[in-house]
Amino acid sequence: MENNNTSKHHYFYAVGLSYKKADAEIRGKFSLDAAAKTRLLEQAKNEGIESLIVTSTCNRTEIYGYAEHPFQLIKLICENSQGSVEAFQKVGFVYKNQEAISHLFRVGTGLDSQILGDFEIIAQIRNSFSQSKSLGLANAFMERLVNAVIQASKKIKTDTEISSGATSVSFAAVQYIFKNVEDIGNKNILLFGTGKIGRNTCENLVKHTKNEHITLINRTKEKAEKLAGKLNLIVKDYSELHLELQKADVVVVATGAQNPTIDKAILNLKKPLLILDLSIPKNVNEDVQDLEGVTLIHMDYLSQMTDETLENRKKHIPAAEVIIEEIKEEFITWTKGRKFAPTINALKAKLNAIKTSELDFQSKKISNFNEEQAEIISNRIIQKITTHFANHLKDDDTMVDESIEWIEKVFKIGATTK
Repeated sequence: MENNNTSKHHYFYAVGLSYKKADAEIRGKFSLDAAAKTRLLEQAKNEGIESLIVTSTCNRTEIYGYAEHPFQLIKLICENSQGSVEAFQKVGFVYKNQEAISHLFRVGTGLDSQILGDFEIIAQIRNSFSQSKSLGLANAFMERLVNAVIQASKKIKTDTEISSGATSVSFAAVQYIFKNVEDIGNKNILLFGTGKIGRNTCENLVKHTKNEHITLINRTKEKAEKLAGKLNLIVKDYSELHLELQKADVVVVATGAQNPTIDKAILNLKKPLLILDLSIPKNVNEDVQDLEGVTLIHMDYLSQMTDETLENRKKHIPAAEVIIEEIKEEFITWTKGRKFAPTINALKAKLNAIKTSELDFQSKKISNFNEEQAEIISNRIIQKITTHFANHLKDDDTMVDESIEWIEKVFKIGATTK
């Protein structure tokens, strides 16, 4: 699938890495915060890439866009993260054209999520597209594709039960705490970080534990206070983190820091401590496990926790795939029409030029020549010819690129696009 807005040697690619082959540590190295995403987009624009979107979540970092070669996109990821090309080659993926389109549909509809049916990624894709569009990096193809994926996501969420039941990393964290910590209602719980996962975990803890000993700490205290006000919890300053860690029985870390904020040096423990690190990149140094009594659980482990809810969700995958295929087929039909429309228009213009020349010649040669009637007949013939070619190009078995090239060669036309 070639981009009609760029040269004929640009193709649509999806490149990136996800939880499927890259563990949390590797994903952390390739993660892109807001500033890195902006830098990446600006670099892409400067390097002549005309359309792309970039997403980076705890489970994946991916670019969808046009390029002459996928390495252009891989290079953008590596140069704006802590990842290397060598590491990408071991765990990354490259999809081209139809495969790239199919991949974006599966990601955006939750079928490729680490937790099946997790629809949070579609908001990321929508926001990524908006950012790219604001920078002039989203062409008509990309806009139509993203809108189709959003449409599929909404329809699957509405028409199937693939997102039914409560299951998420934050919920899995609370489940783990319940199963492994006795008398959780009377334990001291510290939540460090109040981003989306932190907020969800906190709300689940309050809802399911009835615990009145939950303390919140965030680098920006106002954010913690806003959440605490809703849930009637305690808030402490970031400077008191080391003191609160000593009091805690359970620590949930969900910050957005790029480097570990908790290590064994900051811990001065007098009792066992369970730490759940829900951050990407990891925010708890592995060396905490050197301390007696410390148990460290990472997000990847929690994401692997399968339960009855997830098993039930799997039953709805076929119905979701039918919806994806329907909407994807509509999109593919649109792309085909968009691709050959310039050629059909050029063919029509060529035939009209021939018609005009011939009618002019015949009007001078034949007396009482009925030019008006000849015009009507000629236009009907031209319409039938162009419709015949258009139907040929729409056919699923047609090699569109080769057919367009043949038509342009035979009729000596050069299709122009807008």
